Amino acid sequence: PLLAFPPHFAVVAATEKIEIERRERMEKALEELERVQTRILERIAELERAHLSDSGQLSSSLSLSSADDATAARLSAILRSNGVRDFSFKSVPFDYYDRPLEVRRDLLDAASIHHLCKSIVLVNTQAQSHVIDCSNRNNSKYYVVVVQYTAKFNAEMVKNYLYSLNEGKVPKKKFNLRLAPEEISNDLT
Repeated sequence: PLLAFPPHFAVVAATEKIEIERRERMEKALEELERVQTRILERIAELERAHLSDSGQLSSSLSLSSADDATAARLSAILRSNGVRDFSFKSVPFDYYDRPLEVRRDLLDAASIHHLCKSIVLVNTQAQSHVIDCSNRNNSKYYVVVVQYTAKFNAEMVKNYLYSLNEGKVPKKKFNLRLAPEEISNDLT
């Protein structure tokens, strides 16, 4: 038996098909645009690196300010006092954090994106009442944790580390780590 469909059925089906095809074209166009933008950013990074290596110094747009120099000097002193001998500071473009990890890897001359790390400031929301600052590195109100961009942060692992660092003298329930508010994070870093 033949099925009879209302006349508008064919129009609806055709409209849906056209809409699906339009979405597919837009998705392909967006993928191509993203590919082109990524290539442009990579090329800019290559040009910046070439300029840095040709001139042997930072370009004026990438030069360190006196505040940056002071920060680098302060951090260098901290690193050296803690036995770190091999380190360097790299100046990056202002939009560094907006760039893909592959471009950041290239800007820093890192071996892979898995070598890229970020620092996050954590607040211990369950710290004992007398713990109000960072004066005791083993039992602090705030901690800076360095995490690979490609790794998942594991708060439980940090909690266990702090527990063992304090040789069990501070109960595990006194460690509840959360991201510090942005204002506090900025103040501390």
